[in-house]
Amino acid sequence: MSGFLLPYMILFLIMMLIALPGVRLSIARALDSVLYPFIGFGASYPLLTISIAGTIMVTLSSIFTNIFMDWKAQARAQEMAKHFQEELRKARKENDAEKIKKLMKLQPKILQAQSQATSGMSKQMVLVLIFITPIFIWLMFFLQKVPYLYFTTPWADAVPFTGRNLLIISNWFLFYILFSTVIGQVFRQILKYLKVSGKWLHTSG
Repeated sequence: MSGFLLPYMILFLIMMLIALPGVRLSIARALDSVLYPFIGFGASYPLLTISIAGTIMVTLSSIFTNIFMDWKAQARAQEMAKHFQEELRKARKENDAEKIKKLMKLQPKILQAQSQATSGMSKQMVLVLIFITPIFIWLMFFLQKVPYLYFTTPWADAVPFTGRNLLIISNWFLFYILFSTVIGQVFRQILKYLKVSGKWLHTSG
């Protein structure tokens, strides 16, 4: 249990540190000296900067997921859970008390298999916070350098970066979510295929 809780304790400590304004500013300034010369483009192309930063974050997140996730074990656990639910619904429909009792005894094993299949997710979240969150903090710092705070879209000529036209989140963050979701799905599926097919280790070796 202590080994299971340790990643979450680390997550909590990291989140507490990041919540401090002074810590965020120090992280942003440190990364700015590295990232701004490479992907800042003099703050002239903020959407390109956001896209490249998003690609970096998605790439790192996908790699961490692929390292710690056992896709085959997850698929087996999902298949077991699906079969269990089907049998349980069938037993309840038939009012088969004996079968329901037997199935309920198996439920802890099903939950254990699901837990083991996703046990690497907590480690992934720690690495995401350590390596990816600072880049996101830098993006917010970077936007303060942008001389103009608008970008164009097919449906509008001037969309404010920090405005909230559609949702409660900023427009630039909405753009980041849409962009990273598409790129992330493609990249994760490629890495998942490489790992499940056995080509991941061969490629990395």
